[in-house]
Amino acid sequence: MASAGNGSIVTLTGITKTFFRGKEPIPVLENLDLDVPSGSFEALMGPSGSGKSTLLNIIAGLDRPSSGKVVVAGAELTAMSDGELARWRSQTIGFVFQSFNLIPVLTAAQNVELPLLLTKLGGAERKKRVATALRVVGLEDRMEHFPRQMSGGQEQRVAIARAIVNDPKIIVADEPTGDLDRKSADDVLNLMEQLNKEFGKTIFMVTHDPACAERATVRRKLDKGALQ
Repeated sequence: MASAGNGSIVTLTGITKTFFRGKEPIPVLENLDLDVPSGSFEALMGPSGSGKSTLLNIIAGLDRPSSGKVVVAGAELTAMSDGELARWRSQTIGFVFQSFNLIPVLTAAQNVELPLLLTKLGGAERKKRVATALRVVGLEDRMEHFPRQMSGGQEQRVAIARAIVNDPKIIVADEPTGDLDRKSADDVLNLMEQLNKEFGKTIFMVTHDPACAERATVRRKLDKGALQ
């Protein structure tokens, strides 16, 4: 897996995001600037409803700001069409969510392979990448197991293998330990530290758990739409 270089990998400038309830505007992010150095491991904390997941989704190209400029991994997301954005996401971003989002009828290997089905890679290369990703997360002996045959911590590690199989530049994680017991959460956080330190992956993680945030090298707080 490739390592990221130095410099900024995320630059947000003057970001605002407003949702509407009927005609009533609900401001979520207000004139927010953010600079994330390549190779950093950042945790974003803040009260419920403070806009953490919205900010994460803007960085990942899942949501567009109401105004402002978003530059991630050298691409200006605010200038892209939906199709260009989808292609960019598949090549650049690895997603890890609180709910593991594994497909129950697929094995661990088949779940991990899913993002590669959107690429032009041949079957042999896909299998090789799947095996590498599962080896990195310590589950190569569980390749043929189904989600129901694994613990929650193992399921989240499969989800992380799926997130890294495309060798993304950035991993975005939304409450990755939220559904796990402390031991499983620690295992997942150890893995994320390894991805950051050994493989140079930039990780931007939303969490409400101070113990989880402590693992990051940079901790930020979002409150009332502004970074503290």
